[in-house]
Amino acid sequence: MKKDKSYFVCQECGFSSPRWLGRCPSCGAWNTMVEEKALPELTVKATSAGSPRPVLSWEEESLHRLSTGFGNLDRALGGGLVEGQVVLLAGEPGIGKSTLLLQVCEHFSRNYGEVLYVSGEESPSQIAVRARRIKVSSKKLLTLPETQLEAIIDTLQAYKPTLLVVDSIQTLHSRTLESSPGSVSQVRECAFKLSEVCKQMGVPLLMVGQVNKEGVVAGPKVLEHIVDTVLYFEGERFNFYRSIRVIKNRFGAGGEMAFFKMSGSGLEEVPEPSAFFLQERVASSGSVVFPHTEGSKPVLLEVQALTIQALYTTPQRRTQGFDVNRLSLILAVLEKEAKIFTRDRDTFVNVVGGVRVEEPAADLAVALAVVSSVKDKPVGDLLVFGELGLLGEVRSVHFARERLKEGLRFGFRRALVPKGSNVEIEEVEVLPVKHIREALEAII
Repeated sequence: MKKDKSYFVCQECGFSSPRWLGRCPSCGAWNTMVEEKALPELTVKATSAGSPRPVLSWEEESLHRLSTGFGNLDRALGGGLVEGQVVLLAGEPGIGKSTLLLQVCEHFSRNYGEVLYVSGEESPSQIAVRARRIKVSSKKLLTLPETQLEAIIDTLQAYKPTLLVVDSIQTLHSRTLESSPGSVSQVRECAFKLSEVCKQMGVPLLMVGQVNKEGVVAGPKVLEHIVDTVLYFEGERFNFYRSIRVIKNRFGAGGEMAFFKMSGSGLEEVPEPSAFFLQERVASSGSVVFPHTEGSKPVLLEVQALTIQALYTTPQRRTQGFDVNRLSLILAVLEKEAKIFTRDRDTFVNVVGGVRVEEPAADLAVALAVVSSVKDKPVGDLLVFGELGLLGEVRSVHFARERLKEGLRFGFRRALVPKGSNVEIEEVEVLPVKHIREALEAII
């Protein structure tokens, strides 16, 4: 009997090899190669897709938006969910993904019709307990404990719901494949088939994606290419703050954020995140206010720094919400260009509220917070933003005017900005600087 062909697939990146390897040559992960059966080659007949046309000759498609029940989430998505839109929601275990989806399902079922909630991780009784806790009572919210792809598609076509939720895509498996659930081939096949059926029926699809230890979506990278929208649910598990970051959106702008507060009855919107993050701020040394912008709406955040005498030969560098490698570069620039020495000090940096800041515009705020802690001199009510170069130069960043307007709304009338921004606004005293030494002379 002829033996079926098989190959080994990396479960982290999807790289395939005809033989087993201890380490994936593509992503460098160890012990992630799993044997999978090769699929038979299918002969596909060529179909005519029509002749090419000029790009502007195509008519713009009118999108019918459906509200999720959260105004800030609708805004982040570009106005709500679109019929047939496929959304991937990823986040740490216990962060509140299932709670958010139940609340969205409750709103959909009361306003648009039946909703199908497919659970492959939790039993129906566990979902019912959570639903009672957050006061979800709609009779049009249907739950289906199923992990087989073909059974889910049959149920979807029979009930024709207004929304389909799959929790999670890594638990599903297709009977046409012999690999186990969660493997690269299973995740890819299940996501593609569900997306295809939902787009044909015009049903929005919300898929939960598990994350690995690095905090990114587990499984093949092609999963993020299949879907229309990728959302990351972030926040500290033991903190009541949560945020949703839009990484990719084919029906709106990327980079938008929506903020929530976790309570006993579920997630609640935070209409003014700037006021929420600054409500307990103490204007002491080591505290700087930074206007964070990833989407269209800036958010005021507090950046804190603490420096103390090092107890060991090698000083510690610890961060929360900021890249520790970026902090090392900033400390090196401060020592070389501003003569602020921290080689004998433990340095800790924290972005209050658990927000993860990745944009380089926070460099100047972090640098001033460190210097304020070293000198033990408060900065005061001052907005600070700007990218810091290795030569100490302060580089301009985007959305400078929007950042100043957001600060003015909350009473900040002084701002330290890059000189290259060339921004002026009434009622705000703008202090333009082009080097880190100028910034320290103007403030400290």
